[in-house]
Amino acid sequence: MKELFSLQGKVAIVTGGNGGIGKGIARGFAAAGGDIVIAARNQAKTDETAREIRSKFGVQVLGVQVDVRQEDQVHAMVKQVLEKFRRIDILVNNAGINIRNMPQDYLLGEWDEILEVNLRGAFLCSKAVYPAMKDGGGGKIINIGSMTSIFGGAKLAPYGTSKGGIVQLMRSLAVAWAPDNIQVNAILPGWINTDLTKQARKELPGLNERVLARTPVGRWGEPDDLAGAAVFLASRGSDFLTGVALPVDGGFSVMI
Repeated sequence: MKELFSLQGKVAIVTGGNGGIGKGIARGFAAAGGDIVIAARNQAKTDETAREIRSKFGVQVLGVQVDVRQEDQVHAMVKQVLEKFRRIDILVNNAGINIRNMPQDYLLGEWDEILEVNLRGAFLCSKAVYPAMKDGGGGKIINIGSMTSIFGGAKLAPYGTSKGGIVQLMRSLAVAWAPDNIQVNAILPGWINTDLTKQARKELPGLNERVLARTPVGRWGEPDDLAGAAVFLASRGSDFLTGVALPVDGGFSVMI
């Protein structure tokens, strides 16, 4: 059973993996024995995270600077990973941004930036790793959605659109790439303590109280709470699971 959930010998790319949910997932993969690629824009923060994970878990860690909106940079990232590790087994599409505003007040550039990072980036990264996964006999792609993949928010029009889209992208890729033994799933985090949600609590009065009242487990999640679900979806244990959006939300999405 232990081997079923081991990531020994596997190479995982985590976009936006230098903080928040991405870092929690990267730490979980490393604890399961996987070698890690931290792919993000802030190289100093990436290098710090890489040193931390390498020191704590003893796995190989590569930090790559990449803007997931840019196809040439995504391809350069994949090339760098293959040059070092010769394989890509797992991709976590986690990179994301948000700007909160009422729909009528968004600038077109703000809309475009959110959709490009959160959704276009996931498509470009998935497309770029596909040949290596196919040639390697299979792989795992995990898209990080949100509660806004299934719920609406007055100040979340582009973010919610991107996170709803990332689930639909996951379903299409799951169907398209199943014959290549590539499983594509999504995790829908609930309210997790990250820099983004800390800012949300500043901008949305009463948010903390509403989240606690709506979450059956009675607390906010932590980035490491995503690790178990991510390791499962990245391991052999999920080989017959594809096209699934899994809430990891302390019961938020089932509370009435």
